[in-house]
Amino acid sequence: MNRIYTKKSQENAKKLRSNQTHCEELLWFNLRAKRLNGIKFRRQVSIGKYIVDFANLGKKLIIELDGSQHSNKEQLLYDKTRTEYLKKNKYTVLRFYDNDVLNNIESVLTVIIDTYNRL
Repeated sequence: MNRIYTKKSQENAKKLRSNQTHCEELLWFNLRAKRLNGIKFRRQVSIGKYIVDFANLGKKLIIELDGSQHSNKEQLLYDKTRTEYLKKNKYTVLRFYDNDVLNNIESVLTVIIDTYNRL
């Protein structure tokens, strides 16, 4: 699947890049500029009608960070639908809670590296 996206999703992604959460900033610091084992990641990437937090497009690996807003029923359903769409298009999706990033970044990075190496 080609990364087809709309002008609206591109504009939304740009806004999200300039308004990162603290957790996104922390993870991005570790992912940007190929700092994590030389793996290239992009942030706030449009894929179809969705915007994902971080993506390695070469191996189709997506990383999503979930804060407290992801615990309500409506958001959980949206996340499930989005993940199904991405998986249907051959993406692997890793989800981490913000607390995981804040309290155990090394474990999060290890899971990302291990998953990337298995793809």
